[in-house]
Amino acid sequence: MRLHSHRSGRAARKRRQKQDSAAQSVSLCHQPQYVRLMKFLHRRGFTSTLLQPALFNDTGRGLQALKTIKPGQLVISLPESCLLTTSTVLDSYLGQYIKCWKPRLSPLLALCVFLVCERHQGEASDWFPYINVLPATYTCPAYFTDGVMAVLPTSVRRRALEQREAVREIHSVNQDFFRSLQPLLNQPVEEVLTYEALRWAWCSVNTRSVFMSHPSNNFLFGQDVYALAPFLDLLNHRPDVQVKASFNDVTRCYEIRSVSGTLRYQQAFINYGSHDSQRLMLEYGFVAPCNPNSVVYVDTDLLCDVLRGDRSLDQKIKFLRESNFLHNLTVSSEGPSWRLMTALRLLSLPQTLYHHWKAVLLGQTVSEETEAWSIQTAQTLCQRLLQDTHTALDKISHLLQQCDQSVREQLDVVKSLRQEERCILGSCLEALGSMSGQPDEMLSCQPDDDAVS
Repeated sequence: MRLHSHRSGRAARKRRQKQDSAAQSVSLCHQPQYVRLMKFLHRRGFTSTLLQPALFNDTGRGLQALKTIKPGQLVISLPESCLLTTSTVLDSYLGQYIKCWKPRLSPLLALCVFLVCERHQGEASDWFPYINVLPATYTCPAYFTDGVMAVLPTSVRRRALEQREAVREIHSVNQDFFRSLQPLLNQPVEEVLTYEALRWAWCSVNTRSVFMSHPSNNFLFGQDVYALAPFLDLLNHRPDVQVKASFNDVTRCYEIRSVSGTLRYQQAFINYGSHDSQRLMLEYGFVAPCNPNSVVYVDTDLLCDVLRGDRSLDQKIKFLRESNFLHNLTVSSEGPSWRLMTALRLLSLPQTLYHHWKAVLLGQTVSEETEAWSIQTAQTLCQRLLQDTHTALDKISHLLQQCDQSVREQLDVVKSLRQEERCILGSCLEALGSMSGQPDEMLSCQPDDDAVS
């Protein structure tokens, strides 16, 4: 979870206040598992007078402000003793097994194995009060069934399948290490460190950890930047919220400071970063409403299918790939991105104008005829994407009528993503329609920072 900030204007603040006033909540602080969590954290030096766990009708579980939080005010200061890091793992009963294992484990795997072993201990675990409030399941692609994978947008389906396969591989290639832990377990290791258990732990770390850099050591291999933060990880993401978050080396606490403030009894939010909805779904398992960073991606396969009549298409695609120009081709509610339109302008040129291809990527003006063709092709791409979105939403509606609760939750996330895409594509087609008679508007656009390598 990487925390960043966004500046919001007056209109955005009014929309946020309207959304906040419509949200209803029920306090969770008196429920036994949260009483136990707060006692656990209190023993480790943490108290919270500003926030309490609550259930909100729009986001589910989150943290509610008990007092108005002013801009610049410290919201949470979680002591290092409350953080679950690789230091926690290496200092535990697992430490001697991890330190002597070759090849060295990754920090992520060490945390995952610790979570699984601690959950296996139940109430005997020191970390039980925290593990007891972690979700029992997640809506990340690692959990997605084949049916849910099939209704994802093409541009994200490949990465979703890669995530699911990556977790399977982590489980399969570490069987020898898992078996070495048998002396610690009162059941066969195959019944404890199962694929399902590792998947749960992997998603717990991947979706709930905060970024915290740790010094390298001789026992683990790879970048160590994870810290599980009990209570703090109940804060939900909203893209228009501004916060400052980091580990304070002086106080030895992980601190979150509000930039925009929060009204009393409203939900306090943080910002995971300027992520579009596809990335939020991949990394955290949800789609944020009203996300200004959301776009729809244009896949290379779709480009090739729409332009398959061009005899020089392979050469143009090769040129774009070598120029690092086939990634991040997108459309938003405002219209197609500069990168997409620039790629389309190049794709409109004949092979005889090869000597102009690089200049076009650098922003050279093209003829009105070429610009009109590029806009028309962008419209075709949006129409094809919109058709695919409508088809997927129909399939999702059908699947929702015959699935269990866990699959329903997965489908609801994908449905939200698809509905957002439908809105974006509809708005983009309207924008393209207004541009088709005014191609000069597109020529004034500026390239992205990473436009040409």
